[in-house]
Order: sequence, then structure tokens, then C-alpha cells
Amino acid sequence: MHQCITDAVDQRRDDLSDLLQGLIRVPSQTGEEGAAQAVVAKRMATDGLATDVWEPDPALLMPYADHVTMAPGFAGRPNVVGHLAGSGGGRSLILNAHIDTVEAGARSAWTCDPFGAETRGDRIFGRGACDMKAGLVTHLIALAALRDAGIHLNGDVYVQSTVGEEDGGAGSLSAVLRGYRADGAIITEPTNLAVVPAQGGSLMFRLRIDGRSAHACVRDEGVSAVEKFALIHQGLLAFEARRNREIDHPLYAAIENKVPINIGVVRAGSWPSSVPEWLEAEGRAGLVPGEALDTFRESFLTEVDAIAARDPWLRDHPPAVDWFGGQFAPVEIPADAPLARAVQNAHVAVAGTEPPVEAVTYGADMRHFVLTGETPCLMYGAGDVRLAHHADESISVSEVVTATKVIALTVLDWCGTAEIGSRTRWS
Repeated sequence: MHQCITDAVDQRRDDLSDLLQGLIRVPSQTGEEGAAQAVVAKRMATDGLATDVWEPDPALLMPYADHVTMAPGFAGRPNVVGHLAGSGGGRSLILNAHIDTVEAGARSAWTCDPFGAETRGDRIFGRGACDMKAGLVTHLIALAALRDAGIHLNGDVYVQSTVGEEDGGAGSLSAVLRGYRADGAIITEPTNLAVVPAQGGSLMFRLRIDGRSAHACVRDEGVSAVEKFALIHQGLLAFEARRNREIDHPLYAAIENKVPINIGVVRAGSWPSSVPEWLEAEGRAGLVPGEALDTFRESFLTEVDAIAARDPWLRDHPPAVDWFGGQFAPVEIPADAPLARAVQNAHVAVAGTEPPVEAVTYGADMRHFVLTGETPCLMYGAGDVRLAHHADESISVSEVVTATKVIALTVLDWCGTAEIGSRTRWS
């Protein structure tokens, strides 16, 4: 039976490539997902899935406003869920992927059209190829292959195409609040075919530093907010290094920088020949499972105060800190949880080797399923996250095919089929 299913995936290789290219050609950066979701909904209906299309309700999300971003609203930005009903008696499974992408960025940085879905050998290029339209295609083709193989599942399967993941995951949270909960959930983020039962968390912060203006010709009579920020920045890097030394989590042991603190935006001053009297910096701080958001916020503020106390100006003019944007709580499930074992077994059946079991340092939608939906969730998918948010983003079609086979066999094992009993057994 397994061979029949994997053969069915191989026979849909062209369909897989065509579907992925078609989705890449429809831009869907966060806030503008509607056109791509229409393509997804049509495909789900064509594949015989019962579709549920709705726009997330800001009123329902409001209690979680500290954890997701609701701007610019959800008009024209629907979630799409396709439901494959089982015959009963099996475990249910959510297959989740987000349709939104980051912006393409400067066209000059690309060697191809970001929305052209160009193929070069085994790879398809374009914004969202890796993060994570290939993951959505993985789910859709996996279910199509199961149907082609004549498989009738016992448990229900829900394929979710969600919006707003890149800035907090409002789409997946909306799906949880709509009642989509299951015995397990798999998110096909680009993990290089590693099983990921632990995701990092992240907090977005904003620093405001005040200086004292002066004419550039007598700059020593002023206080440069840029120079004072440099002290804060170096102190935060030392804080990052200390946290990395102190963190003891087995799945993060091989990761050199487990909790990166990154400054991504800096704005300062108003005139080239004036000493800048203000600076505003925005950044991201990473967390690992087991760390509470509120506890980290307190430690971060304490660290900023300690850094400032070492400088006479900053001691009297302490930096202001506030938090904004999506706040990603870290989360994990046991590495030997039944869902993790099911994916590992399926990977072995397809690839012939054990998959890596790893943690990631980025935030993702796992937290909504585990913490709010009380649904065991992990990540597994084709693609390298290092190519995400990058010019010339691309993915290997062969790797997507492998991931699709693994997801198909996982669905079979997890949900079961009446043809060979309540659930399949691995030989």
C-alpha cells in the first residue's frame, strides 16, 4: 500500500510543479493574500474537499492582540480550510500552511522575476517558493495522491491555508478559535526534512534614546544619540552571549546562537550637520521553550537599565523600551510524542534513513495550536529556511516530492484506513 501511495505522488509530480508555480505567480505578501486564496479555494473544491472560507474576526482576536498583528484588518484576506471527512474511528489531523509571504524586496537583488516561478533544473524560484507555498502544495498533493491510490481514511483531515503568519499568525489563531482542533497538526515550514517538535519564540521591541543636539562643528558640546545607542547595542550583544551560555535545552545544543537579539531598524536625527538628539531602534529578541514572555521582558528591561547605569548620560536619561507587533511564544511537544514518531516512521519509509529531530530559533504558528488549541503540533517540510525572505528564494521539486510522500504516509498512519484495520502498522 505504501508503494502505491508513493507511486501516486510521483505520478503527480507535474501537477505539483504546476500548482506551486501557479501560486508563486500570484503575489500574496501579508495583507494582500486574497487572490492567492481564491486559487487555493478553487483547487480544494476541485479536489473534492469541503471548503470553509472566512475572514478572521478582529473582535475574536482582540483578547490575543499582544500576540498577533491585526493591521491592516482582514477584509479580502480570508482563511481557506479544506475538509476531507473520514469514515469514523480514526485520529484527526490538521495540515497547516500559510499563504502569505514577505515582500519581494528590491528587484535588482533578484536574478529572476520574483513572481515568474522560473525553473532551473530541479529548482523553482520565486517569492514564497520555500516559505511556504511549497508546504501548502505538499498537503494538497498528498491528499490527492491518497485519493488516487483509493485510500479511504478513518480520521478527518483539515488542510488549512492561513493568512497573516509573517506578522503574528492571526490566520492560524483564527482557525483555532473557529473550532479547528484535532488529535495532531503538522505545519510544513521549510525544515530541510527535519522533524521539528520545538520552536523558538520572539519579541519585537523598540528602543528610544535621547541625546542633546548641537551644531556639527562643535559636536563635542552635544550628546549623540547614535553613540549612546552603540553602547546599548554592545551591551545587548553581551546579554545575548550570556543567555546562550546559560541555556540548557537538548534540542538547541547544536545551535550556536539559540536566542539571537537583532536590531533590524534604526532611525535617528533630522539633519546631517546636527548632532542627533534622538534615536529609535527596533529589534527582535529570541526565546527558547520554557521561557515565559513576561519573565523575559522583565529581564530585558533590567539588562537595558544595567547597561545605561554604566554611562553618566544614559544613567540620567535612561532609554525607553516598548513592545510591539506579533509576540511569538516559544513552544514544544515531546520529541517522542506519537505524532513525532509517526512522521519519523513515514520519513524512514520514504527516505530509508532517520530524519534529524531538531529545534528552530524562529517563531511560527505551532504556538497557536499547542497553547490555545491544545493540539499537539510539529513542523516538517521541504526547503531551507535560509532561503526564506531572501532574493532568489527557491526550492527543490524533488525535495517537495519527498516531503509530500512523507505527509501522505503520515496521514495514512495517523488517520487509519478501513481497508487494513483501524490504523496502519509499519513493517
